[in-house]
Amino acid sequence: MSIRCTVEIPRADDRSEGPEDAEATVTVPLKVATEAGFSATVEYMRGRLKAKGHTGTILDALSDGTIDEMVQRLVAE
Repeated sequence: MSIRCTVEIPRADDRSEGPEDAEATVTVPLKVATEAGFSATVEYMRGRLKAKGHTGTILDALSDGTIDEMVQRLVAE
């Protein structure tokens, strides 16, 4: 399973983690990623975390916390 995660930062370079040719990519705005109680699964269901690629890979990464961990690392940079 390969995931590429990007946190979008207005008027600056976005922060990304993961291979360029990942099976799935997810993107979330920095404003959403830094909200108290951020949950990638909740934001995916709300439509504020955008995902492209293999649906099974995305759902697996949401359920096992991979995307939450990636977003936390990118926000901490």
